[in-house]
Amino acid sequence: QVQLVESGGGSVQAGGSLRLSCAVSGRTFALGWFRQSPGKERVFVAAVNWGGDNILYADGVKGRFTISGDNAKTTVSLQMNSLKPEDTGVYFCAAGGMVHRTESVYRFWGQGTQVTVSS
Repeated sequence: QVQLVESGGGSVQAGGSLRLSCAVSGRTFALGWFRQSPGKERVFVAAVNWGGDNILYADGVKGRFTISGDNAKTTVSLQMNSLKPEDTGVYFCAAGGMVHRTESVYRFWGQGTQVTVSS
């Protein structure tokens, strides 16, 4: 069993930065971040394995967001820079057996943390 707890959400103006963290307990291979915007389906943002040698980003966040895991394998972070209003949504941390863009690959999910970017 894997438990995930997100933190670090908040409200910022466009162009600002936020750092999300996900506390991980239990064994897992890959961690991902997904976003659900109001009235929309949940979408992939970024994913990484604990070794850090396999990383995926959604096209819309490349160059602005950075995903990383710590050496202790207890926390995965998402550094979000140059935030845009379209980045607004609830961000979910997810754990699974492989680094992938597909939601169904991830078996365990956190409760989510709200990010609001105003123009």
